Amino acid sequence: MRSLGLIVALLLGADDAPVLVDVTKVDSRIALDLRYATADNFAHTVLYSEARCLLRPDVAQMLKRAQDALSAAAPGNTLLLKDCYRPVSVQRKLFDVVKGTSSQGYVADPNSAVGSVHTYGCAVDLTMRDPKGHEVDMGTPYDFLGALAQPRFEPKFLKTGQLTPLQVKTRKVLRKAMQTAGFKTIRNEWWHFDALQGSALRARYQPLDLPLTVADPSTPLRANGI
Repeated sequence: MRSLGLIVALLLGADDAPVLVDVTKVDSRIALDLRYATADNFAHTVLYSEARCLLRPDVAQMLKRAQDALSAAAPGNTLLLKDCYRPVSVQRKLFDVVKGTSSQGYVADPNSAVGSVHTYGCAVDLTMRDPKGHEVDMGTPYDFLGALAQPRFEPKFLKTGQLTPLQVKTRKVLRKAMQTAGFKTIRNEWWHFDALQGSALRARYQPLDLPLTVADPSTPLRANGI
């Protein structure tokens, strides 16, 4: 069981700022469809006890800027988040599902030098909703573990007709909005974006195994107020 001191240390930074914040309290326009809080995911099991999107405070502000960029480029469209901060313990469970299979390359090894950027609170999985609130067609579902979901193959699948011009255009709209806010793409998943990567990530942050239900990170516990 976690000690009180460890919980406080996880919830607060050196300057008493929250380590993680709730994105919906930073920007109410952003919607949630957190699949790991349901069994509707590639692991076919509930992995989060609460449907909650937590991120580092600066990353949450980046996401707000991405929504601003999306609103300017495609008025009425909103970001729809599929995953945000992911505890290390959950990352281990996900990796165990794909370990030794052809899908292993789609899930970061939690024992590698960096692991998953999600565990740092610096990555998001997301798509878009149209002005009527419907999820936009991106050519594959979220967490589709196959080449059709990989941005690097879009020109190929556009030529073969496996992706339509509208699906590719919509992916590009999402990418541009996220990149305008400073997010970086990866080659395997159209839905995944990192605020930081590699050595820059490790120099600034560490992975966390903070439960989503331990406290409200936007009103963090303080050592003298518990």
